[in-house]
Amino acid sequence: MPDTRRAFLKASVALSAYSLATATGLVAPATTEADWIADFFSPGTLDETIQKTFHTTKIYNTDKIELKLPSIAENGAVVPITITSTLDLIEQVFILVEKNPIPLAAVFDLSPDVEAFVSTRLKIAETCNVIVVVKAATQLYKTQQAVKVTIGGCGG
Repeated sequence: MPDTRRAFLKASVALSAYSLATATGLVAPATTEADWIADFFSPGTLDETIQKTFHTTKIYNTDKIELKLPSIAENGAVVPITITSTLDLIEQVFILVEKNPIPLAAVFDLSPDVEAFVSTRLKIAETCNVIVVVKAATQLYKTQQAVKVTIGGCGG
């Protein structure tokens, strides 16, 4: 009988802790996250994606975002990209690929207290621009670079 009572008490404590965390907002329901992902990472054109993601906020061009991205990608299925920036108080980094079926390739949430450094690999469907938008201190800044895809890509 002690095992059954202990199991019951463990389950009760775990359920109470989870309920408290959910009620205070420490744990968000999975459907909320799924809706956000489905909304931003949906098929469309680059202009539609920019409108959905940034609404009417002005995006300023800057040279304070550095992209390390090959100008010619031998295989569009695996294109390395590294992003660094000297902007202050960076909160988010968005990577958009102009001619991909889903232009928003990635979103990174960063702490404003750390130095901005993001490195990942992209799929690029065809020769186009890769655009990086950085949200820093409630302002949006962007830079872009053209990438020529010789083979592969998302579609083949």
